[in-house]
Amino acid sequence: MEKAYRYRFYPTIEQESLLRRTIGCVRLVFNKALAARTDAWYERQERIDYAQTSTLLTGWKKEDDLQFLNEVSCVPLQQGLRHLQSAFSNFFAGRAKYPNFKKKRNGGSAEFTKSAFRWKDGQVYLAKCSEPLPIKWSRHLPTVCEPTTITVKLDIAGRWFVSLRIDDPSDQSLQPVNTAVGLDVGISSLVTLSTGEKIANPKGFNKHYHKLRKAQKTLSRRQKGSRNRDKARLKVARIQAKISDSRIDHLHKLTTRLVRENQTIAVEDLAVKNMVKNLKLARAISDASWGEFVRQLEYKTKWYGRTLVKIDRWFPSSKRCGSCGHILDRLPLNVREWDCPNCGTHHDRDINAAQNILAVGHTVTVCGANIRPDGHKSKGQLQNTRKGKKQKPKS
Repeated sequence: MEKAYRYRFYPTIEQESLLRRTIGCVRLVFNKALAARTDAWYERQERIDYAQTSTLLTGWKKEDDLQFLNEVSCVPLQQGLRHLQSAFSNFFAGRAKYPNFKKKRNGGSAEFTKSAFRWKDGQVYLAKCSEPLPIKWSRHLPTVCEPTTITVKLDIAGRWFVSLRIDDPSDQSLQPVNTAVGLDVGISSLVTLSTGEKIANPKGFNKHYHKLRKAQKTLSRRQKGSRNRDKARLKVARIQAKISDSRIDHLHKLTTRLVRENQTIAVEDLAVKNMVKNLKLARAISDASWGEFVRQLEYKTKWYGRTLVKIDRWFPSSKRCGSCGHILDRLPLNVREWDCPNCGTHHDRDINAAQNILAVGHTVTVCGANIRPDGHKSKGQLQNTRKGKKQKPKS
């Protein structure tokens, strides 16, 4: 299985200078290639692919004002062009928006393939570097594996990270267990289990809200292009990085525990991108990171030989009585407990939803059924039923 191990490292002055120049050259080549492809389409209706941009790169290296491109390894520059080709492929396939130009203030990255680094005695030697990267090895790589690709990244907070991609042949499947759990995600409680356990939402953003607000106010008052603005921007980025790190750490610990304890995990297939359009709940939903939570469950269940079941997002898990199957017509978000009008059973909203998700998850696992409420016959999201004339583009 292909995996990536990410570590932080602290480069020397010489290494940082070389890596910053490499990342800058990768950004320059990417932006020039993107501009060339865009101009070719708008001026001549011509599509330029990776091979043509690679030819352009050869010509750019011969120009007098771009001789510094020859001072860094050529592999990250070529990899940048391949990433641009992938971005255009995703755009034409409808999976992503049109590629954007890279900005210096957002940091950057450089990818090195096997021809541009050496793996010797458990140390990484990049091209044009005589000393190994001083990596802080927080965990060891599998003994039988060597990295196939190395990516060096400078994040917006000024921290250096290295990602080692490996092909891990080892089998990490856990011993099968006879337990299954349904998960209902929320805001007050991050996750409610079908067993009745509620896991609190740490709300990492709220803990640093006042400090972040003060730092962002200071940033807004600084003059653009000044050194003080760069310092203020870096301070804001470090606070945001602290929020992100604490959130990701909590999710990793939670998902690992759920995967180890349960053989089958059932969750709802939520459209988080659509849900954050609600301006009143957008910040709380983003801070909960439901999408990242499900993403971690997906790959960890594959690693450890578990089963993840996604049920349809339109299944009325909260409004359906778990005892008799009665479905309420309406259940506002502020109602956290309710009594079934048909059988009189008292329900906790979140626990009832988690138990219904588990029951449907078992049905999907056994029958392969796609459970939908009555009246919803479309696959995926509901179709737009509004009728109206399509607006003409402005001239």
